Amino acid sequence: LFTLPVRGSEGLYMVNGPPSFTESTAFQRDSGKNCKAVAFSKDGSLFAWCNGEKVNIVNVTSAELLRSFDLPKAVCLEFSPKNNVLATWQAYTTAKDGTAGVPNLQLHDVKTGKCLKSFIQKKMQNWCPCWADDESICARNVNNEVHFFENNNFNTIANKLHLQKVNDFVLSPGAQPTKVAVYVPGSKGAPSFVRLYQYPNFGGPQSALANKSFFKADKVTMLWNKRATAVLVIASTEVDKTGASYYGEQTLHYIATNGESAVVQLPKNGPIYDVIWNPNSVEFCAVYGFMPAKATVFNLKCDPVFDFGTGPRNAAYYSPHGHILVLAGFGNLRGQMEVWDVKNYKLISKPVASDSTYFAWCPDGEHIVTATCAPRLRVSNGYKIWHYTGSLLHSYEVPSNEEMWQVSWQPFLDGVFPVKAVKYQAVPSELPSAEPKPAQAYRPPALRNKPVTSSKLHEDEPPQNMKPQLGSSDKPLSKTALKNQRKHEAKKAAKQEAKADANQESTQSSASQNAPRSAVPVVTSGDPEVDKKIKNLKKKLKAIEQLKEQAAAGKQLEKNQLEKIQKETALLQELEDLELGL
Repeated sequence: LFTLPVRGSEGLYMVNGPPSFTESTAFQRDSGKNCKAVAFSKDGSLFAWCNGEKVNIVNVTSAELLRSFDLPKAVCLEFSPKNNVLATWQAYTTAKDGTAGVPNLQLHDVKTGKCLKSFIQKKMQNWCPCWADDESICARNVNNEVHFFENNNFNTIANKLHLQKVNDFVLSPGAQPTKVAVYVPGSKGAPSFVRLYQYPNFGGPQSALANKSFFKADKVTMLWNKRATAVLVIASTEVDKTGASYYGEQTLHYIATNGESAVVQLPKNGPIYDVIWNPNSVEFCAVYGFMPAKATVFNLKCDPVFDFGTGPRNAAYYSPHGHILVLAGFGNLRGQMEVWDVKNYKLISKPVASDSTYFAWCPDGEHIVTATCAPRLRVSNGYKIWHYTGSLLHSYEVPSNEEMWQVSWQPFLDGVFPVKAVKYQAVPSELPSAEPKPAQAYRPPALRNKPVTSSKLHEDEPPQNMKPQLGSSDKPLSKTALKNQRKHEAKKAAKQEAKADANQESTQSSASQNAPRSAVPVVTSGDPEVDKKIKNLKKKLKAIEQLKEQAAAGKQLEKNQLEKIQKETALLQELEDLELGL
């Protein structure tokens, strides 16, 4: 049985997950309206929250209070991957006389409760140090350097990664050796770049595993795959210089730890809304392009594998096992979701969760929570729990004068829930399906009694499988190769056309020989040489006829073209002689 903490103006409480959906009696509801943050440990066994007075840690199963810290101003909490350290952050304040404030980022030992280290961390963005999954390394960005600590010993810096201006970094997930992706923004005409290193080999650019530089980047998002073999980089500018988009410009880059890198070619122009790795680490899905947006799954060669066509969507979510993909349109879209079976690329269901500001897969790979939370939306706050087959299993809306700020699933480690076969039949539910009435388009009074004519602003593209068929080469073609291929195809087509013309002529001539004399005779001599000459002369005369027409239309002719026209009488005489000589 797993739980969902719900945080809002009604306080903080736990809800039991499917199938009961009742409030947990083990966890004592914290009714204060001041709960600023909650955090689970990575394995879901510990839960921490701050209520404006203290930061508390409880054991989730027994609800026993393990630790309490006197930190009334804490607004951010996070556990280290193996539950040894709890990191807390509060806003940085300087003293009135301008002297430096007290350190506001604190690392606490969960077992003993003592503070291991305090740092000054002014910005809330990227406030939390990053740990490797086994906690052998912990890293934080300090004044454009990345400082590394080993085995939670925060008193000595074990290593430093120093580049001219490291703006951001991400540690790879999974087992050792840990890899680090770092982003350095461009300046004064130099490009931005992302580099991959293997800890602790940071000795200059030669020691990097891979490097990708690019222009057009004010900020980047770096996404490691689960196996730590590759990183996807979404580079975006604040402003689109062409004026085509409000969202700035985005490009998607692929960088592998073996040194390979590529720009992912997206077949539709417009923003990149979302990019997500499949947990299997060999495919990723991108949602992109002006509305209606396209969604495409790519392989590690950055070739498209499956194209979902176009639709109202701006987000993608793989299930924890990677066997189901949800494409959704939240925010300024209506909340339509498409649930796809990834193995067969078949649509399972199309539920609608309107006004959703949050979506999350349950660790069991079967259930989904969607929520409407403040401050993004301050009305109709609440959450819904769905089965991926489209059934709405539970729905809760807070009273009209209350707000809900956060809801989330209790996490579990990989492998706790086995992967199950995909179902297509909707699971039974006591709640009616939440199908909203389709909004009727406005019709002016003059048209209201007339038959409806459907007019679409754009045609939706259907989904299509992009996997190369058997027998075709699966290597992506370069631009020049594509050009050559097109030329080759055009030549081939021209050859076939010429062949068809020749065949037609020969069949015509043979038919005319057998045809009765009343048919218009195609004059042929027995001598193929003479026939050839006659054909050429006719061709030249036809060209002269066309030149005459152009001259009559007022076109200025070249000298050689005028000479051709002067030869017309001589050519006509020659043709007549040849034909009479038959």
